[in-house]
Amino acid sequence: MNASTTTRTVLRAQGFSCPSCVAKIEKQVGRLKGVENVLVHFASARIEIDHDPERVSVDDLVAAVGKAGYTATPSAF
Repeated sequence: MNASTTTRTVLRAQGFSCPSCVAKIEKQVGRLKGVENVLVHFASARIEIDHDPERVSVDDLVAAVGKAGYTATPSAF
């Protein structure tokens, strides 16, 4: 059995206004099956997510941020 491959996706978020927004996003995205780690950078509005692309897509990640009440788009950096 081969190990699942983890990829890092970086999203840019909009609508951040407070540090508690960070916890909300981390919780919502972290619930997804296949997500191993979520790191939200409040100052730069970056969300770094380590996930298994076989189990959870970038669209799923963007949708989870949307569920938390914020707009996110995939970022190249």
